[in-house]
Amino acid sequence: MPDLADTLRSIRRDLRAEYLQPHDWPWIIGFSGGKDSTILAHLVVDMLQQVAPSDRRRPIHIVCNDTLVESPMFHSFVQRLLDQMEEGFVNLGLPVGVVRTHPLPEESFWVNLLGRGYPAPNRSFRWCTDRMKIRPTSRFIRSQVEANGQAVLLLGVRRDESSSRAQRITRNNPDAASARLSPHNDHKGVWVFTPIKDLETTEVWAFLLQARPPWGGNYRDLVKLYRDADGGSECPFVQSEADSPSCGSSSARFGCWTCTVVEKDKSLDSLIDSGHEHLEPLSRFRLRLREASENPDWRSKIRRNGQPGLGPLTIAARRLLLDELLDVQTACGLELISSFEVMLVREQWEKDLTTEVRRAIDVALPACV
Repeated sequence: MPDLADTLRSIRRDLRAEYLQPHDWPWIIGFSGGKDSTILAHLVVDMLQQVAPSDRRRPIHIVCNDTLVESPMFHSFVQRLLDQMEEGFVNLGLPVGVVRTHPLPEESFWVNLLGRGYPAPNRSFRWCTDRMKIRPTSRFIRSQVEANGQAVLLLGVRRDESSSRAQRITRNNPDAASARLSPHNDHKGVWVFTPIKDLETTEVWAFLLQARPPWGGNYRDLVKLYRDADGGSECPFVQSEADSPSCGSSSARFGCWTCTVVEKDKSLDSLIDSGHEHLEPLSRFRLRLREASENPDWRSKIRRNGQPGLGPLTIAARRLLLDELLDVQTACGLELISSFEVMLVREQWEKDLTTEVRRAIDVALPACV
């Protein structure tokens, strides 16, 4: 049974061998800021520092997606970490860059829920994952394939994380000994590389607790964040519908504070219990979104396609929820919705009001004939 040092040396050898392949396909590291993507980024940078500068021809992009409704404590931590990485890579003279993706303004959580009146996401209508996670990162991945022909996507997924994750890893690369890369299920020209798939959770923490990041600083804030969240983990880097079940799972994960797919946000509640009381209004408002969406009196009786049925939140409900969100924003001292999003929300109301008036006229016309 190999010890951790041997396992890490093996991972670095695999990374080096793949990096030095005779092509220049860029590497895209899916980075969430949690323990798994952090150890992956650390090992990649370790490897790159051992490669001769003349051989560092392949660009590496550390891609982090911001849904714009991330858990505030985790979001603040990740943004500081990305800033530190950017400065560190410049100082080290490495061909590594940081890319921050986010949903288009018209596809943001608030524009969809408060603007278009989409009910809060649930397990049967998980509209948020595609718009806020898959599309932003997919746009960047496609741009790299268009510019370079092909690209390699490195993911910090591990079999030890969950049984479903282990099954997906095996399905994507059934004979791991035969090849390091497997074709991406949804993106043509993209190859998936999962170097840390066989590390166990205890090994990840053993490494991070004693290592110092090659880009500078330390991992104390990361460890403290997990401890305050009662061992919560990061929501995964999602780049296809196959990963959606991990988004909004029942385990304690850092993710969107607005997530109503989960019954109870264990990580947010644990942060509040550990002393971050200013987050309490967020927890209450998350429940408010679910209750409002499940209340038929707050929903239109016509769907957005014009067919009868339980439709979007009424404009009156959307107005009330926006006012409440702005009050929560003031109470907790955090920007939860941008002024530009507020403008887009109100513009959508005007469009929907016009549509409602037109439908009312269409319904009334037969009686007037």
